[in-house]
Amino acid sequence: MCGCCCENIYIRHNNKVIKTKEEFEKIKQTDDYSFYKHITPINQDDFGLIFSCNKFDKEKRLCTDHKNRPTICKNYPSEEIFKMGAQLKDSCGYYFEPIEKFNEIFKKILKKPIKNFKEDKN
Repeated sequence: MCGCCCENIYIRHNNKVIKTKEEFEKIKQTDDYSFYKHITPINQDDFGLIFSCNKFDKEKRLCTDHKNRPTICKNYPSEEIFKMGAQLKDSCGYYFEPIEKFNEIFKKILKKPIKNFKEDKN
């Protein structure tokens, strides 16, 4: 509910982060997905184009069209963003609880024998 997810965001299209303004313009012309009319590129870094939502009121930190917000907003936060390396800010009201802690998974992996492992004799 802080609005951090509405600004300084990366957008994926066809499972790839949009990298350039040219790519974004091409996608907007060829794709019917109305979400793209709600976002504006504001910056770019080595990872991709950085967007901000046009429906986000920066002063009130609220969506100006919450009732009609796109599905991507309704489903936030999605696990997909974490597969991309995203993190929730400490001030975010959302959080994920792992099903299993990383240390538990790592211990299980270490106990399993490595299949198809051939030792190099050189």
